Amino acid sequence: MHLLPVILSGGSGTRLWPLSREEYPKQLLALCGDTTMLQSTALRLDDSIDWPDIKIEQPLLICNEASRFISLEQLRQVEVQPQGIILEPVGRNTAPALTLAALYALGKADDPVLVVMPADHVIAQLDVFRHAVKSALATAQQGKVVTFGIVPDAPETGYGYIRTAEQLSDGLFSIAEFVEKPDLYRAERYLASGEYYWNSGIFMVKASTWIELIGQFSPGILMSCQQSFAAATCDQRFLCIPRESFAQCPSDSIDYAVMEKLTRASGSESRAIVIPLDAGWSDVGAWSALLDIGKKDANGNSLSENVVAVKSNNSLVMSKSRLVACVGLDNMIVVETPDAVLVASREHIDHMKDMVSSLKASGRSEPVAHRKVHRPWGNYDSIDSGVRFQVKRIVVKPGASLSMQMHYHRAEHWIVVTGTAQVTRGDEVLILAENQSTYIPLGTPHRLKNPGIVPLEIIEVQSGAYLGEDDIVRFQDHYGREVIETIQP
Repeated sequence: MHLLPVILSGGSGTRLWPLSREEYPKQLLALCGDTTMLQSTALRLDDSIDWPDIKIEQPLLICNEASRFISLEQLRQVEVQPQGIILEPVGRNTAPALTLAALYALGKADDPVLVVMPADHVIAQLDVFRHAVKSALATAQQGKVVTFGIVPDAPETGYGYIRTAEQLSDGLFSIAEFVEKPDLYRAERYLASGEYYWNSGIFMVKASTWIELIGQFSPGILMSCQQSFAAATCDQRFLCIPRESFAQCPSDSIDYAVMEKLTRASGSESRAIVIPLDAGWSDVGAWSALLDIGKKDANGNSLSENVVAVKSNNSLVMSKSRLVACVGLDNMIVVETPDAVLVASREHIDHMKDMVSSLKASGRSEPVAHRKVHRPWGNYDSIDSGVRFQVKRIVVKPGASLSMQMHYHRAEHWIVVTGTAQVTRGDEVLILAENQSTYIPLGTPHRLKNPGIVPLEIIEVQSGAYLGEDDIVRFQDHYGREVIETIQP
């Protein structure tokens, strides 16, 4: 039997702003430990698990184009080699994402059981989760869809619920119905009844079973995904889904597209199954959730390094770049990053999406990207800017290079801080060591490469009338980005 972990990593996590941004969402953050949420998800089921007669495949990742290189790099850091990365050009929710994964799986393995896991969840008790997966395997292999129901420990109003019907073998239950997020009164009744579980969004289903069911209950999604998948192109390790065709796909979740309809249609021969899971699960959907699961001091505070709190209680305070000193905070959320600071009452933290939407509507860049921006060749940090100038700290990975490019509106000065730089400037090729520098005139084709075995760090000073990132004309590129055919500006 083949078991294929499918990691859904397309969310934006706006409720965890300012740490989570559109181009660097929460699954890429290390919020609960040393590994990022994506890394932890990839390690949840790997080939180190010795289950007789079960082959655990390398994971299949589904993410957006903006985060593809940093996602691949994060998996490399924990020695996970995904068998494929499917790039969604636009978000269409989880049902189309799973359909693309099933189509991919059917072409690569012998109808594997897919374990569908969002990349932005925390599961503290790994052994308990793995035991649940193993317990549900036979049921999924029989052509049923198994979802993991989280054993509730509070009348939570922020989650959907699953009501169970009859108990089956191995501790599984048939599903009576899916229930929308309740008010507090209903949530308390659900908790007291013992018949309800939180809907985790984690599923197990054979690839062929999913294709059958999505075709039965949401044929428009299946048709659009089949057309998009057939027209997909391979770019290095990425499967690129065409934007025009995939944009026409209906947007729907796994629950709405299939599971709720399957529950109503199943009758006595239910194919919608839930297995209870009590493994320290959290979707870390808001800052208050992170406070709940994090380590706390004697006053109920969760404090990161570089934070000092006096006379403060039940507050989450995180700092990423400088000292944060707090006096007299009660039930507050404070999150500091190099370019933005959030100060919020826990009572009103549910309005985070409204606040981020307001920032985007005003045209600000902070909801979209951090000051430090990751690229396939490394990263850059915009450390200062003013009228007609900008200063960046650029780090290039060993062996990597930027595209051959030019700018219409700016010149650049480069100073090497550490490492060795190979600079192509027009027809010249220069080798620069530490403390050496060069100048790139406006309109001159140029490229920066790190030929060494240690990271290259440079300081770049830009000067000109326009300093936007869209003033880049690429002539050659190793990472599949758009280029023009001629090197003449």
